[in-house]
Amino acid sequence: MSNTQALLASARSAYRSALRASASTFSGDPVVRNAFRFKIRNEVLPYGPNVDPKLLEEKVTLVRDIADVLRKNIVQARKVEEAAGPEAKERWELNITEHTELGSNETIKEAKTMSSRSARKQVLSIMTSDEQSPESGPSVPRFYSQLKKAHKDRVVPELKEEDLEESFVRGSGPGGQSVNKTENNVQLLHKPTGIRVACQETRSLKQNRKLARRILLDKLDALYNPGLSKQEMQKAKQIERERRRRKKAKKRLRNKQKGASEAEDDIEEDE
Repeated sequence: MSNTQALLASARSAYRSALRASASTFSGDPVVRNAFRFKIRNEVLPYGPNVDPKLLEEKVTLVRDIADVLRKNIVQARKVEEAAGPEAKERWELNITEHTELGSNETIKEAKTMSSRSARKQVLSIMTSDEQSPESGPSVPRFYSQLKKAHKDRVVPELKEEDLEESFVRGSGPGGQSVNKTENNVQLLHKPTGIRVACQETRSLKQNRKLARRILLDKLDALYNPGLSKQEMQKAKQIERERRRRKKAKKRLRNKQKGASEAEDDIEEDE
């Protein structure tokens, strides 16, 4: 028997296996069973004398896997009773065969409950481990002091004029003729990254060109240094100020409460 004939025999065997699996799983539902057989015969496993042997071998493996999954992991359900009322429930019957894989429910019965605090700690540990994995790249420091040091050590991108495509368009908005009839709107395109910015902050074209380059440099900094750019540092600085303010307020409140309790103790001792 040649290799082609052996492959054709293997294809017929895989097709018969898929037919038997569909007959067992979809028994009592001829519409679904016939649709499955038509799909396998005409689309998944079309074979003939001129078929590519490598492609046919891949198709045979696929059909065998489909038959195995259909036989072990697909369960048919039949409705046996309609809901008698709005609060009643329908009854369904599952077609469990001898080949169906039945899992154990011991893990569900003996499930361990945890508090919300423990769950948050577990999720936080998973997130921290993912951030520190080598595939995810360098992680951003969590504390402000470390973030400040990393911000100083970052590599600031260089803005080269040969990488820029600059154009000037007529301005719009308030400002009169000095804005609406002059081309003071500066538009910059960074060719390597495709980032485009526009600036019309002032009436001066020279000043707008400087501001446009500053805006583009900030965007490149945020792109190449995620979490460490100048804008991110300003946000972190504001958050750190709020944290210190809340810490001082709590300390003042504790000192006030401590002073009040000590005054009450002194009054009780005098009495």
